[in-house]
Amino acid sequence: MNIVVVESPAKARTINKYLGKDYTVLASLGHVRDLPAKEGSVRPDDDFAMRWKIEGKAERLIREISQALKGADCLYLATDPDREGEAISWHVREVLNERHALEKVEVKRVVFHEVTRDAVLKAMVNPREINKELVEAYLARRALDYLVGFTLSPVLWRKLPGSRSAGRVQSVALRLICEREAEIEVFKPREYWTVDADFLTPSGVKLSTRLTHLNGEKLDKYALADEIAAQAAAEAINKARSFKVTRVERKQVQRNPQPPFTTSTLQQEASRKLRLGGRRTMQIAQRLYEGVDLGGETVGLITYMRTDSVTLSRESIGACRELIGREYGPAYLPKSPRIYKTKTKNAQEAHEAIRPTDIAKRPEDVARWLDRDEHGLYELIWRRTVASGMKSAVLNQVAVDVASPDGNVALRATGSVVVFDGFLRLYQEDRDDPAEDEEYERVLPDVADGDALDRRAVRPGQHFTQPLPRYTEASLVKRLEELGIGRPSTYASILQVLQDRGYVRLERRRLVPEDRGRLVTVFLTSFFNRYVQYNFTAELEDQLDDISGGRVNWKTVLTDFWVAFSRAVDEIRDLGFKEVLETLDAELGPHFFPDEGSDRNPRACPTCENGRLSLKLGKFGAFIGCSNFPECRYTRPLTVDTDADAAERSTETERLIGTDPVSGKAVTVRKGPYGPYLQLDEADGKPKRVSLPKGMDPAGLDLDTALRLLTLPRKVGLHPESGKSITAGIGRFGPYLKHDRTFRSLESVDEVLTIGLNRAVALLNEQKDQGGSTQLREIGPHPEDGKPVRILKGRYGPYINHGDVNAPLPKSKSIDDITMEEALDLIAARKAKLKSKAGAKWGRRGARKAGAAKAKRTDTPVSSSGE
Repeated sequence: MNIVVVESPAKARTINKYLGKDYTVLASLGHVRDLPAKEGSVRPDDDFAMRWKIEGKAERLIREISQALKGADCLYLATDPDREGEAISWHVREVLNERHALEKVEVKRVVFHEVTRDAVLKAMVNPREINKELVEAYLARRALDYLVGFTLSPVLWRKLPGSRSAGRVQSVALRLICEREAEIEVFKPREYWTVDADFLTPSGVKLSTRLTHLNGEKLDKYALADEIAAQAAAEAINKARSFKVTRVERKQVQRNPQPPFTTSTLQQEASRKLRLGGRRTMQIAQRLYEGVDLGGETVGLITYMRTDSVTLSRESIGACRELIGREYGPAYLPKSPRIYKTKTKNAQEAHEAIRPTDIAKRPEDVARWLDRDEHGLYELIWRRTVASGMKSAVLNQVAVDVASPDGNVALRATGSVVVFDGFLRLYQEDRDDPAEDEEYERVLPDVADGDALDRRAVRPGQHFTQPLPRYTEASLVKRLEELGIGRPSTYASILQVLQDRGYVRLERRRLVPEDRGRLVTVFLTSFFNRYVQYNFTAELEDQLDDISGGRVNWKTVLTDFWVAFSRAVDEIRDLGFKEVLETLDAELGPHFFPDEGSDRNPRACPTCENGRLSLKLGKFGAFIGCSNFPECRYTRPLTVDTDADAAERSTETERLIGTDPVSGKAVTVRKGPYGPYLQLDEADGKPKRVSLPKGMDPAGLDLDTALRLLTLPRKVGLHPESGKSITAGIGRFGPYLKHDRTFRSLESVDEVLTIGLNRAVALLNEQKDQGGSTQLREIGPHPEDGKPVRILKGRYGPYINHGDVNAPLPKSKSIDDITMEEALDLIAARKAKLKSKAGAKWGRRGARKAGAAKAKRTDTPVSSSGE
C-alpha cells in the first residue's frame, strides 16, 4: 500500500481515481503547522530557531495519515509545484518523523503541473527528494514576515493607537496606494482647448480633423489656454477661403499577440474583462486546476496557476498549432512556433505559463459543467493561449494632413484599418486608455493628395488635465510586479489583507486609502523609511530567490536583516507621543485641513475663537481636536471636509430638505441619539419619523428619496394564497418584507421602495421552501449525492446548508468567495461535531442509568477509605 498526500480534498478525489486501489490519497488541507502568533516563535539569538504549532484542524489529519502509514511501503508527497507546496511537504515529513510514523516507510516527493491522468502517472514514476533550497527560501520568508510583524506591530500599537499590524510587503503596497492618493489631492487641473473641424471629401464622406498649426506655428497641448484663444483659432479656420489635402501618410504595422498568462497577468485581465478580484480569480483557478467532473470523468482543466513563467511545453505548442491550422486555417498559423521568454527577474515558480491542460477542450465544450465565473475564466485562459500562437495582426495606419492655401491653418486626422486580423480574431487585451481603442478603431475615408475639401462644422472644445487614476487591483498588481515586490502567490493575499485591516477600501473597483491606512503609511515612512522603500523590498525578494537557487545561505540573509532592523526598532521605542503627533500632523495637514482658497482658516476651531485644530491620539485611535482642550472640547473624527461651512454643519442637528407637495409640511433630516432620521413635521399630531438606512449619507439626501422613505412601511399588496397583506419596510436589521408572521430580508433600500407584488410573493415562497431562511448563494451540487450545497441566511446570520446539515459560516469567510471544498470541510466538521455530541449525550444518559441501578443495589454506604 502507498500513501499520497496532497493539499485539498478536491485534488485528493481527482488523483485517487487515477492511481487505483494500491494508493490511498489524503489531504493535508494546506499547511499542517505554523508559527504561533506570540512572541518567541522565531528566536534570532538562537540561530533563528523556530517553534512550530500544529493547527487544530490539522491534528486530526496528521493522525489519519499516521494511521494510514501503518504497513505502508511508501509516502508520496504530491503538494503543489512551488515554494509553498515544497514547504507543506517538508512540514508533513517533519511532523510524521517526530511521531515515528515513517519507520520503514520510504518518502518521495512528486510534482506535476496539471492534474491529468498522464501528468500524475508520469510524476509518480519520476519522484525526487524534497528541495532543500526551496524549503530554506520558505523558512527565510516566513521568519522575515514574523520578525517584522511581531517586532514592528507592537511599536505601531503603542505609538499609533487604533492601528493594526504592519506586514513587510503589505506596508509597501499600502504606501503605493497612499502616495497615489496624495498625488491626486495636490493635483491642480490645467485648462486647455482644442479645435476640431469637419470636412466633406469629394466623395461626400465626412472627415473629422483637429487643429495642429496656427499662423504657421505648431501648437502644443497647452497652446490654446482659454476660450478666447480657442475662439480666435476657430475664427481663423472659418476665414480661410479653402482647404485641401496636403499629405496622406500610410504605414503598415504589425501587432503581435500577448504571451500566455502568468499569475499576475491573469489577475489583471480577469479584473478588466470579468470584474473579478484577485482573490476570487485565484479561487476559481484553483478549482479549474484541481479538477472538474466532466460527466463522470474528473480532470484538471488548467495547469498550475501560480507561476511567473510565460513558456509553454513543446507538446502544448504543437497542440495549439494543430488547432489553429484546423479551426482557423493556414493563414493564421505562423511558419514557425512562437517562443516566449520570461522577462520577470528571477522567475522561479512553476515551469509553464497558465494554459488549458487539453487545448482540444474548447470553452463551449465544457460550459455545461462549469458555473459562470469558472467558464469565463477558462475561456479567457483558452483564448489567450491559442491566440499567443497565432499570426500577428496587420494594420494600416493612416494620417491625413489638411491645410489652407497660405499654410496658416493646418489640421490632421489619424486612424487605423485592420488589413488582417490575425490573433485579434480570437483575443484582444483590454487597453488602460480608452482613447487608444477609439483611435485604433477609427476608419478614415479614402482621400488623395490635392483633394479639395468642403469645410463644415468647427468645434472648439474645453479640456482639463487629469491626475493619475487610483489603482485598481489589476493596476496595483502590475505596478508591484514592475517593482519586483512580492511574488505570484502573494498578490491576492496582499490586497485582501489591506482591506481586512481597514487600511483601504474598494470603491468603484478602485483602491481608496482609509485615514487609518494613511496614518500608518506616514508613520512608517517617517520612522522606518528604509523598510518601506520600494528598492529595499525588491532587493530582499531577490535575496529570497537567491536562497531558492542555492546561491546564498538563508541564515546569512536573516542575520543581515535582523541586525539593522532591530537597531532601528530600538531607536524608535523611546519616541514620544509629541514627536509622533507633530510628524503626522505636519505630513497629513494638507489632507485633513485642505486650503480651499477661502478666507476661512481650515484649522480654525468652529467652537472657540482662537483654537487650532490638529491631529490627536486617543485610546481608540486618532481624531481631530482643538488646541484649547480642556476649555474647548470640540472634536471630530478623521474625515476630510472641504466645504466652507463644514464646521457649522458638523454640529448641525437638523436640516431642511424640502416641503411635502401633498401636505405642505416640512421634511427635515435630524440627528438623534440612535443616528440620523427623517421627520415630516407635525401639524396637529405626532410627527411621522423614519430612521435612515445604514450607509445612507444624510448630507446627500434629496426630497424625492426622503418622501419615499417616509411612506414606509408601505403596503405592497395582498398575498394571492392567504389574502393577507404584504408590507415592505426598514427595521433594525435592514430592509424587509412582512407577511403574516413571516419576515424576509431584502438586499437594498432601492428594493424596499420599488418591489412589486409578484416579486414579493416569489421571495416569500422561496424563503418558505428553505424553512424560513433566505438563500444568499448556491455553491453547487454535492459531489456524493448531488443535493445542493447552499449558503442561507437565518436568524443568527449566514450558514451552509446541505440536506439536514447546517454549518455556521465563519466570520472570516466571505459569502462570495467560499469554495465547494471549504463548504464540504465545514459540513463534515459539523457532522462530526453533532455525532460527538450525540455520543456524549447518550454516554451521560447511560452513565446516569447505570448509576441509578447501582444505587438501588447498594444498601450500605461506602467509607471514605473505600473499604
